[in-house]
Amino acid sequence: MPNIKIFSGSSHPDLSQKIADRLGLELGKVVTKKFSNQETCVEIGESVRGEDVYIVQSGCGEINDNLMELLIMINACKIASASRVTAVIPCFPYARQDKKDKGFFDIPVDNLYAEPAVLKWIKENINEWKNCTIVSPDAGGAKRVTSIADRLNVDFALIHKERKKANEVDRMVLVGDVKDRVAILVDDMADTCGTICHAADKLVSAGATKVYAILTHGIFSGPAISRINTANFEADKIKHCNKIQVIDISMILAEAIRRTHNGESVSYLFSHVPL
Repeated sequence: MPNIKIFSGSSHPDLSQKIADRLGLELGKVVTKKFSNQETCVEIGESVRGEDVYIVQSGCGEINDNLMELLIMINACKIASASRVTAVIPCFPYARQDKKDKGFFDIPVDNLYAEPAVLKWIKENINEWKNCTIVSPDAGGAKRVTSIADRLNVDFALIHKERKKANEVDRMVLVGDVKDRVAILVDDMADTCGTICHAADKLVSAGATKVYAILTHGIFSGPAISRINTANFEADKIKHCNKIQVIDISMILAEAIRRTHNGESVSYLFSHVPL
């Protein structure tokens, strides 16, 4: 594709490379470093004049550093006369703040959904998916699980939880039936994983034969990995934890970039996973 550049920030170099490979492009040259006073420095190593620039950078890991790095990269490309600069943000920073503190974007924004990739993974990896129950670990995710359950034509359930304070659950009540079924927990974010691991225990005690958890944003901070290792989840393989598998979304992000660059609609991606 002509007149397009893709740059990677520090948060997701592997994902950025996969996106570039799918589009048949080379990643743009960029150097990120810190001055002795810990200020972030970004140097764009090639011309972006008149180019349609995409910067892949997330709000995970060192959130504040990554966010500042993204802003500096955007500014560097703008003052270097890029035609357009688009940030590709797999995990949007500060999205956990109270809803009343959120404003509205005054720039074009596309929110991409993981649901098509989740449905594809379930059908390809869980043999008993036709006898499963999709479960939300809290009432706030009810809309998410009902949509997935409807697409799979299976039942859904939710867990009502009462918190004593942030990241600490006091009590859980299961609303729905998982007895003699595979239970698939679906949530948007897993931070310390206390909620999702307690939910797995609740589902097993309610008669679930197996428990899977599908999470769009695995933050995994603090005791998360040790909790997952000892929780009632089906095992898979990944470094440091044999119960975690990564679902590749590079094809979705690459297709979104291609469609945006060519002025096409991205709504196709709301219900399909590109090949």
